[in-house]
Amino acid sequence: MSQVIAFPAAMTAAAADVAGIGSVVSTANQMVAGATTSVLAAAEDEVSAAIAALFSLHGQTYQTFSGQAAAVHDQFVRTLMGSANAYASAEVTSAEQLVLEVVNAPTRMLLGRPLIGNGADGAAGTGANGGAGGLLWGNGGNGGSGAAGQSGGRGGDAGLFGNGGRGGAGGIGLTGATGGAGVQGGTGGAGGTGGAGGNGGLLWGAGGGGGIGGAGGVGGTGGAGLAGTAGVDGVNAGAGGAGQTGGQGGMGGVGGAGGASGASGFFGGNSGTSGSSGNGGVGGTGGMGGHGGAGAADSGSGAGIGGAGGTGGAAGLGGSGAVTGGAGTGGTGGTGGTGGTGLEGETGTGFNGGGVMGAQGGTGGVGGTGGAGNGGVNGNGGTGGTGGTGGRGGDGIGAGDGGTGGTGGDAGRGGAAGTGGTGGRIGDSGVGGTGGDGGTGAAGGYGGDGGVSRGYGVGTATGGTGGAGGAATVGVGGDGGRGGGAFHEGSGDAFGGKGGTAGVGPAGSGAGGSGGDVLHSGTGNAFGGAGAAGTDGGVTSAGGNGGGGGSAIIDNETSAATATGGAGGAGGTGTAGGYGGGGGFVESRGIGDAVGGAGGAGGVGISASGGDGGAGGLAYTNNIASPGLATGGVGGAGGAGVTGGFGGEGGAAGTEGTTTAIAAVGGAGGSGTSGNGGDGGRGGLGYAGASSTVDAFGAAGGAGGDSATGSGGAGGRGGDARNLGSGDAIGADGARGGTGGGGGGAGGRGGDAASEGSGNAVGGNGAAGTAGGAAATGGAGGEGGSALIGSETSTATATAGRGGDGADGGAGGGAGGRGGDAVVLQATSTATAAGGDGGNGGNATQPAGSGGPGGDGGDGLGYAQVSAGAGGTGGLGGAAGADGLDGSPGTTGTP
Repeated sequence: MSQVIAFPAAMTAAAADVAGIGSVVSTANQMVAGATTSVLAAAEDEVSAAIAALFSLHGQTYQTFSGQAAAVHDQFVRTLMGSANAYASAEVTSAEQLVLEVVNAPTRMLLGRPLIGNGADGAAGTGANGGAGGLLWGNGGNGGSGAAGQSGGRGGDAGLFGNGGRGGAGGIGLTGATGGAGVQGGTGGAGGTGGAGGNGGLLWGAGGGGGIGGAGGVGGTGGAGLAGTAGVDGVNAGAGGAGQTGGQGGMGGVGGAGGASGASGFFGGNSGTSGSSGNGGVGGTGGMGGHGGAGAADSGSGAGIGGAGGTGGAAGLGGSGAVTGGAGTGGTGGTGGTGGTGLEGETGTGFNGGGVMGAQGGTGGVGGTGGAGNGGVNGNGGTGGTGGTGGRGGDGIGAGDGGTGGTGGDAGRGGAAGTGGTGGRIGDSGVGGTGGDGGTGAAGGYGGDGGVSRGYGVGTATGGTGGAGGAATVGVGGDGGRGGGAFHEGSGDAFGGKGGTAGVGPAGSGAGGSGGDVLHSGTGNAFGGAGAAGTDGGVTSAGGNGGGGGSAIIDNETSAATATGGAGGAGGTGTAGGYGGGGGFVESRGIGDAVGGAGGAGGVGISASGGDGGAGGLAYTNNIASPGLATGGVGGAGGAGVTGGFGGEGGAAGTEGTTTAIAAVGGAGGSGTSGNGGDGGRGGLGYAGASSTVDAFGAAGGAGGDSATGSGGAGGRGGDARNLGSGDAIGADGARGGTGGGGGGAGGRGGDAASEGSGNAVGGNGAAGTAGGAAATGGAGGEGGSALIGSETSTATATAGRGGDGADGGAGGGAGGRGGDAVVLQATSTATAAGGDGGNGGNATQPAGSGGPGGDGGDGLGYAQVSAGAGGTGGLGGAAGADGLDGSPGTTGTP
């Protein structure tokens, strides 16, 4: 076997030399073009004019041929340069993997986990635990789903930064034994317990969700009738024969318990949600009719479409219904047996070369017709076959674009739709292929992911758009595909692909696809892809959730470019509004700016709650010499509805450099038409590293939503602040609550402040409550934020925030907010701790109303100069009402 050795640098130099030759020739042609294409006649006679015209024609012909030769020459140069880039790409890809293995090898050998990277997912069907994420950065792996009747695996824990893995789903209970002809089937087994979610990152990250408990086993099927004769293979399959009379269905099994949720990170992130318990198994059906013959597969030499499955045979007569199991559903007495299941359509195979479109998946077979029941009741039709998966799009070569993924096959009646194929990858400076669209079925198929793009030079790298989710005929529409990622090592910009549009369905719309992530190690800008908006569900179904924005990371210490996270998609409008997608996370390890993606707005709820707004993306400048500005993404506003949706949390902002980071405000709560207004979103966290000299500021929370007849939403909590350097940490004040005919909204709590360096810590003040109407109670004041000093040598001051005043109201005044606590942790520190004062209670504006109680003062805890906050004054009652009690003063002591 012959070997080929290529030197990309030499090839690039040769391409430059060839390009220079072409430039010289083109310049010479341009210089003589005027004199040779428009030759002047020597005299004014006809002979001179004819000679001049002849020479001019020769010059023009030469210029035409020269232009064609130049085009061929340019194509040769591009091909040569593309070949050099292809060889260089292969070398860089190999080097990247080797470097990462070297970095992770010591910690993997000593501690059994990498320094950077995501933990491995547990294998499906094994119940294996998910692997732990990297010690510094990485998400925990998802637990594997349990085998039949077994528990799901635990989600892996994250390191310092990252999300915990999702617990594996419990295995479905074992199916009851099938009875003989005319004999009742056995009872289904209990479902497995869902796995616990993994813990979020120690500093930042969400805990993993608990796994869903396994469904109870299906009761055993009654004795099946004899299968019908399969049709002869051909373009259309033959129909199966009718089945015999089925036996009585077995009792369904008990559903498994849901898994526990994972813990959140210390400074940010949410705890995971506990898993849902599994559903009980359903009673077994009567005997199944014979299967139809399989349709013949496409035998052509190209990437053909798989043949359709044959029609299932007619079902036999149904047996008696099973009794109800522990959590199961009894069978229907006297109903005809389920029709024969249509065979699955064969998956088309797409060629992966040359950027050719992947083949379309085959169409699932049509379910059989239900047989007649004992009482003349018709049985259900059989389940349609599953549509085939679309073929993967071909990869582009050089600067070519990747091919589009194949469309997922449509399902037979009632079957599951196929998933769209993944878009093809591309060469240098091209566009990743678009993901294939999901197929149509009872539940819509998922859209395929967009293709990945990689760039090396001055051109842009753009990830492919995710495929659209398939439409559903009965259930929920398919989710849109994720946008393709983009990687760049040159001076051009990199763009993540946009998420795919979700499919619609009678039971609700799917979620919009997430935007593609971007990693740039060169000098260009990095833009995370935008998440797709959730599709509207209209007046009959819920709106879809918006897709999350893609992340953007610049990994070059000298780069002055900007990293911008993708915006989250807005939630769709429907009976209940869809949730907005979260904004993309960004990090700059260079000297440029970092801008987190904005969270998407929640969708409008027509007859139920509005959707919650998406959280803004975190922004982080990770370079001690960086003057770049880190700006968190704004939280999305909650959607309006019968009850308003909650505002999204503002994006955190952190810096290790020389410029103050700007955390983002939380989104406003949505308005409620007859229910309560939505609560405002929490303000973003402000962070400064140990080498930084700037202050850290938390951001303001979002305002609470209004309501005409319900209570106003609570104001958003002020953002926290943490400073490890010499600057101060200053928590933000809480936001105002919304107005409401049924009561004023509570004021938001002040943000906490923690100084672990030499600066002061100042907690945010709680916001005052919003006034109530003549027959309503005023809103309560928000609590003051806490202040903490953690350094052993600090001489600074910890000042807690004041509680907000309660608002006035006809039915009674609102309670004053409690003052925040001030804490000095270290016994060697001489720092001062001052607890916050409590807020005053609100007054009653009607004779029968009572005044609101004053808020308690905050505690002061330390070892040197310590003072507690004063209690607030109680509000005045009406003529026939009681005055509110004064708040108690805080206490002093040691932690």
